[in-house]
Amino acid sequence: MSNAYWNNKAKRLLKSELVRRGISNEQLVVLLDRVGVTETKSSIDSKISRGTFSATFLIQCLNAIGCKHFVPDISPDLVTEPLELNNAVQKHG
Repeated sequence: MSNAYWNNKAKRLLKSELVRRGISNEQLVVLLDRVGVTETKSSIDSKISRGTFSATFLIQCLNAIGCKHFVPDISPDLVTEPLELNNAVQKHG
């Protein structure tokens, strides 16, 4: 899978959690500030629009909006059985 695919997954995850809680990007700026993270609305708009943000930013946002649990959108064809994963690691290791 390409990086664009995964960037889109991350973007959709963050956007869905914001929508679920009725939080706008403008409100996210305030919530992030409360946990010591300085962002502007335009920087957040840009990051979310591109979907190219760090795991740190994602965790900061999820923490700021009070998200303790989420279900990642993982397609069944991407999930591998542990045995298959172990075999794949042995082949590449």
